Amino acid sequence: MGVVIPLRGSAGIFGPSCEAVTETALARINAEGGLLGRRVRPVVIDGGRPASEVAADVGALVGAGRIHAVTGWHISRVRQHLVPVVGGHVPYVYTSLYEGGESATGVFCSGETPPDQVAPAMRWMRDEQGARDLFVVGDDYVWPRSTARSCRGYAHDLGMRVVGEAFVELGTEDFDGVLERVRASGADTVLMLLVGQDAVAFNRAFAEADLQSRVRRLTPLMEENMLLGSGADSTEDLFVAAAYFRSLPTESALELSGAYAAMHGPEAPPLNNMAESCYEGLMALEALVRRAGTARPERLSRVADSVGYDGPRGPMRLRSGHIHQRVYMARADGLGFEILARL
Repeated sequence: MGVVIPLRGSAGIFGPSCEAVTETALARINAEGGLLGRRVRPVVIDGGRPASEVAADVGALVGAGRIHAVTGWHISRVRQHLVPVVGGHVPYVYTSLYEGGESATGVFCSGETPPDQVAPAMRWMRDEQGARDLFVVGDDYVWPRSTARSCRGYAHDLGMRVVGEAFVELGTEDFDGVLERVRASGADTVLMLLVGQDAVAFNRAFAEADLQSRVRRLTPLMEENMLLGSGADSTEDLFVAAAYFRSLPTESALELSGAYAAMHGPEAPPLNNMAESCYEGLMALEALVRRAGTARPERLSRVADSVGYDGPRGPMRLRSGHIHQRVYMARADGLGFEILARL
């Protein structure tokens, strides 16, 4: 199993948790007989490198028959490079939230997409927090850019306004200029589309600029490692929309938390949304392979619309290569999240 997860760069903060939860998932799968009568072994590939390098390595592993499926959390730029070298050869379950639109044969997306995550979150912020004027701050690649375009349409439909946008290179640490633009725009809410360490740096700068007492933040990408890095004093009025939080009380979520703690102990990397997405990706692949009786991508695509399972996020159902799932709104509360509503 090729597991593409970031071990460096802005998203490297997620790597240890993703790797640890993958071990937990595969231990369960192997205890239940593996897949197609074979034990499953992870081959971890660093998805934090340039996308072309990641794709070259994965393509070589697929071509040599050393990996028989690909999954993992990584940014959309990496996914766009992987699909041409993987699609149609081995199944690929992409686990990250993303901008939507992927339709290649044998490629399945188990993460949240803007219509099911960002659009209802904006509506909730309008209705429950009085948000009206949004300023978008994102990293400069396909997911934030495409999501921002969608948000302009959502804002129009909701009677809201996008009053400004700023996109920064991955790895940005200096947000002074962006924050001046936020202040000058008169926005009451910042929509953050920043990855990992970039969001940590932004949260710290946001608090230091004394903006958090007057401007809310909404993001679809925030987890416990990022809260810890930001510090509790930098996350006032920070709202997060996601399909999984560690505090989610579903039966499967509690089972995962117990299995994760039993395997990795109290010093384990925090179990979080990005890591749990890797667990969901493996559950989705397991369900697909068991339903089809094969790992052939074209056969998996044919049976996909009849596949569903109960995961830590709740009932999951595949439709047109994407998993439809519940999404929740939460507020940062110290180093954790208080779930406020199901969207």
